[in-house]
Amino acid sequence: MKKLSFLLLLLSINFSAVAVETAPATPSKSDSKNTPPISATLWLERLSRALKEINFNTSFVVVKNNQAEPYHWFHGIDENDMELEIFATLNGPRRDILRKGSVISYIEPEVPPYSVYSEQISGPIPAIFSGDIASLASSYEFISVGRSRILGRVAQLIRIVAKEQDRFGYWLWLDQESGLLLKMAIISRKGQLLEQIQFTHLEITDKLVDTLQQLQVAELPSVIGDVTSYQDQELNWKVNWLPSGFKQVKSNRHRILATKQPVEFVLFSDGLVDVSVYVGTSRDKQRDVEYVMDGATLVLNQVNNGFEVSIVGKIPSATAKAIADSIRLK
Repeated sequence: MKKLSFLLLLLSINFSAVAVETAPATPSKSDSKNTPPISATLWLERLSRALKEINFNTSFVVVKNNQAEPYHWFHGIDENDMELEIFATLNGPRRDILRKGSVISYIEPEVPPYSVYSEQISGPIPAIFSGDIASLASSYEFISVGRSRILGRVAQLIRIVAKEQDRFGYWLWLDQESGLLLKMAIISRKGQLLEQIQFTHLEITDKLVDTLQQLQVAELPSVIGDVTSYQDQELNWKVNWLPSGFKQVKSNRHRILATKQPVEFVLFSDGLVDVSVYVGTSRDKQRDVEYVMDGATLVLNQVNNGFEVSIVGKIPSATAKAIADSIRLK
């Protein structure tokens, strides 16, 4: 693990504070060029290719609740066409996610380092952006709005608009030259800015940067055993309503790290948005519904006939309440 320690040391970089917009930028006509328009779908396909094929390192901040959480993101392709990737937090306790092909390693406080087999990192950037974005077409519309200027670069604004009222919308600003993401905003149905990601630095290179070269030869934590059966356990309750397009990803029983409280858990996703449902026992037979918003992420907690239900996801409160109310014991 010495090489891993050296790699993490390299990630200890200085992060310069950069002013971040507090609202989505309005596209500027002055940035337009005399080029044929590209459809929103083609722009999103270009984004997907760029996130998989381009060597880049970038800094960004996740802005929510008047606070900014900075990250550094490295991505590259080695001589064997294997993807290398690093997400590193820059404030507070170190949390790093390292990827070498289909092996993803998690380095975080209070938990021993471990690796899992997966093709995608679960982080601030939705994994679908580097996948088949067209698969979202049944639940979302893609709209090309116009050009603006982000990070000193010409950017194309693409809106991902939910077809129903049960989801939020996503605005993406894509680099005109490379197709990479420069900014993302999550918008409520009423047009309220809930959360945004603002990129503050972008460097595109022909070769792997030193940090990714170190990742190539680093000794990463061992891959934990097969978790398929653990992630697909039969539970004693069922969610009877979900917004269209949501499917079950996994289910299990585990204990909450902070409280050691046993819970049953199911993760649903429509490809863009993940919704977690937790069900556990409660001493209360009934309790008032509690709502907490963290940027675009809603946490709903309520008690139904002696069992406690929690819904967590980037969804409106009415959607979360409808999911919670639909839960029934088998």
